[in-house]
Amino acid sequence: MTRIASPHASSRFVPSRRGLLLGAGAALLARPALAQSWQPARPVEFIVAAGPGGGTDQFARIVQSIVQKHNLMRTPIIVSNKGGGAGTEAFVYGRGAAGDPHKVVFGTNNVWLMPLVTRVGYGLADLRPVASMAADEFILWTYTDAPYRTAKDLVEAARAQNGTFRMGGSQARDTDHILTKQIERATGVTFTYVPFRSGGEVAIQLAGKHVEANTNNPAENVAQWRAGRVRPLCVFNPQRLTLTEKVHDGVGWSDIPTSTEAGIGPADFRMPRTVWLPARTTDAQAAFWTELLSRVRETPEWKAWLQAGSQGDLWQTGAELASFIREDEATNRAHFREYGWLVEQG
Repeated sequence: MTRIASPHASSRFVPSRRGLLLGAGAALLARPALAQSWQPARPVEFIVAAGPGGGTDQFARIVQSIVQKHNLMRTPIIVSNKGGGAGTEAFVYGRGAAGDPHKVVFGTNNVWLMPLVTRVGYGLADLRPVASMAADEFILWTYTDAPYRTAKDLVEAARAQNGTFRMGGSQARDTDHILTKQIERATGVTFTYVPFRSGGEVAIQLAGKHVEANTNNPAENVAQWRAGRVRPLCVFNPQRLTLTEKVHDGVGWSDIPTSTEAGIGPADFRMPRTVWLPARTTDAQAAFWTELLSRVRETPEWKAWLQAGSQGDLWQTGAELASFIREDEATNRAHFREYGWLVEQG
């Protein structure tokens, strides 16, 4: 995983939620209406490369909600979950919609990673990157009354179980699985990785004690944390998270130790949230979606969503995004070769 500059690393002033809402709302109203040469002519489908309830699903639905609330587009939006095959179902669907700008795919870096680890019915050339919009954190979680109080306790418990310790995650050979392999490499332990269709399902499985741990994003586990059913052990970021809101029992995001503080690795693991069009869409069509997503970023709802999920702003388009994709693909190709996951397409 390519390291992403931490959005939480500084001690900058963090405005109140009300200040975010008022300030961002005023800025949005000051902008002229979208005036692109192309605009959607029929209902748009947002295609989610994951099942309901997970981080990618929440990502697509907050964008849908903001677009509709602020009337950023004249046509309606429907959201379709196509999480089969670790999200490749969505990307194959996008491939089949070549040239159709009314199909918008929401994913992560799984768009370019899945063709490296499994034979899929699409290639990266079948989709057109539009934007990266956020950097998602990863946290090691366990259920509340688990016997291990720290991340190191959990690792030692896994070591004692000699490969039977169950680590839940969203999809196989996807980001959660990659992080699990990196924890194994850093600590010398072996987990039994148990894949589910989405981060939302993984959260439920951990709360129900069907797995011992997961590495969910903040937004995927926060409801169970508030309910007192799971608790965080460490965040895979060189810096602690800055959001000071207390979530449960007097503990909040900024109280979670880093993986380095907790004495395990890796030190830095975060994931981009990305938006794509099918291949053979035009520059004008891509420009419409880039501009629309840039408007979404200015809204109070988007800023509040990032803050509530302790996510970072990662806005990349065009050549910058293309360069990021190439670098991340190369880094992970080397990891997958080491894990024995790398496959050749065809």
